[in-house]
Amino acid sequence: MAEEPAGVIQILRTQKAKLIEILSADADFVLQHADSRSLLSRSGYQQVKACHIPSEKVRDLLDNVIQRGPKAAQGLLELLKDQALQETFPMLSYVKDLQVNTLSSETLKRTKSAPGLQETIPSKRICNNGSHLVTEKQLMTVACAIGRSWREIGRQALDIRSVKLEEIEEDHSLHKERVFAMLRHWRNTQREKATATYLHSLLSQNDWALTSESIDFLLETD
Repeated sequence: MAEEPAGVIQILRTQKAKLIEILSADADFVLQHADSRSLLSRSGYQQVKACHIPSEKVRDLLDNVIQRGPKAAQGLLELLKDQALQETFPMLSYVKDLQVNTLSSETLKRTKSAPGLQETIPSKRICNNGSHLVTEKQLMTVACAIGRSWREIGRQALDIRSVKLEEIEEDHSLHKERVFAMLRHWRNTQREKATATYLHSLLSQNDWALTSESIDFLLETD
């Protein structure tokens, strides 16, 4: 039986560090098998292939697959259970016993009947600390406030790799769209940590030519 859509992504996230440690022994082998199953987009494949550090290559591969959604994540989990990978990486044997420990189907069914809550289950819009995850509307407002220093902000404040910023720059011709894509990438990688207050703190750590008025709205509560 296939795992719950939200659950399979959660499995990959929680096991990410361990998978990087195991699969780094032969990152190219994993990449080729993942590509043979079309788990990566063309641009994603080229991005991962261009990385020469095994641990970073595996990290980028996992990130790319997770970002493509539950179907790709399920495909990767099945690949990790495949005999070829199990024989190449004996320490992967534990993957076959992993169980989804996220919301049950019954819980999801009840949630879908509650107005306004369907979207909050997979994305966990309210974090443990009570802060709301930053919304796309807020990201767009921030994007409008960020100027030419967007690459420096991406690298230094948001810890986004240069190759990803270059990919964003190639994919989007308009400045605002580039900055928005960068911020959305940050939110997707940070997941539950991507709160409005956390983004505000990152953007406030240095002089990025951002006025406090342009980002203080991130501290406002609903």
